[in-house]
Amino acid sequence: MKVLVVGNGAREHALVWKIAQSNKVSKIYCAPGNGGISNIAQCVNINPGDVDTLLGFALKEGIDLTVVGPELPLVNGIVDKFNEKGLNIFGPNKKASMLEGSKTFSKRFMEKYDIPTARFKSYDNAQDAIGDLDNFDCPLVIKADGLAAGKGVVICNTYKEAEDTILQMIEKNKFGDAGKNIVIEEFLEGIEVSLLCFVDGKNIVPMESARDYKKALDGDKGLNTGGMGCFSPNPILNEGLTNRINKEILTKIMTGFNRENIEFKGVLFIGFMITEKGPKILEFNVRFGDPETEVVIPRLESDIIDIFTKVIDGNINSSDIKWSNKRTLCVIAASGGYPESYEKGKLVSGLDSLDDDILVFHGGTKNIDKDIYTNGGRVLAVTALGENLYEAREKAYKNIKKVKFQGIQYRNDIGKLD
Repeated sequence: MKVLVVGNGAREHALVWKIAQSNKVSKIYCAPGNGGISNIAQCVNINPGDVDTLLGFALKEGIDLTVVGPELPLVNGIVDKFNEKGLNIFGPNKKASMLEGSKTFSKRFMEKYDIPTARFKSYDNAQDAIGDLDNFDCPLVIKADGLAAGKGVVICNTYKEAEDTILQMIEKNKFGDAGKNIVIEEFLEGIEVSLLCFVDGKNIVPMESARDYKKALDGDKGLNTGGMGCFSPNPILNEGLTNRINKEILTKIMTGFNRENIEFKGVLFIGFMITEKGPKILEFNVRFGDPETEVVIPRLESDIIDIFTKVIDGNINSSDIKWSNKRTLCVIAASGGYPESYEKGKLVSGLDSLDDDILVFHGGTKNIDKDIYTNGGRVLAVTALGENLYEAREKAYKNIKKVKFQGIQYRNDIGKLD
């Protein structure tokens, strides 16, 4: 079987790493890939958003299965185009991908089907939004409606901050077209839980849980990022809470899909806040999360190709998926200045000195003459497995200290629960 993975981050590296373990796979391509992926797959210089070129490549090379990592090609309809040509592709179609492509669409979906989420209102006019701010208490959350590479969410502690953010998004085009429409919503307090689910059009099967750390700095300070670290499983997700999520949320999601004629096949990522009143949804993503994938996939013991095939065929079952009892934790090594401006092209050293059982998933890297250089904001996901969270944490931090590049930054409190 020939497999094409679309994307170039640590998420895609983790997927390629797992796909390579299947004895059903003879060749893996990755478009465009990165410095780490190039060691286990043939990297192809095609932009993930260039759906037509990806389709042409898949047809020419006789690709048996395409796995889509990032959200942009999904929102742009890559699945619909591949399906029209009779090609197997793992991911939701364009209509289903609107759950991530538009915050307004997803919030209205939740509202319509009584799925617990933060109170919200949508706007396309800055003055209307500013005029409504007193309907929300501070802190409040302002989100760009469209795709903003994980950076279109701003928590505002004062109304002045909120006004400035609204103007930046709608009138000054801080996030381009993604911020022409915005959503203002109440700020939810609690503990975050990331839950990735396989959905086959009829069934929704949760994977193991995780906890992501979005803020750039220790103590959950600083700007929002795409994620600075993660661990799995999330201990807050006990049996009682799991049953409540299944009953109050997952069942309603599938009811909504059926009634809205949304044929969702792929991964539905649900970001929860576990509040005093119970679980509420922060956001939907329509693909594997990053860095959640880097801690969930290493715990997967089943053949991932079998799972992808069953999802596409519409017959996935929880009994098809086996998980390790080990704990996983990853720490993101980021470029200096991330998530704002940062430099690329810094030589990475120390990777050959890491312990044998450490997994390093490359995000923003480039391979030049067998040396690895930085090529993005989130450079590496240093991942460790352990019998418990403490062991996984100790391993990850012991090893990330050996990694060197100019300007390296990482949080020191990933998985520190006390």
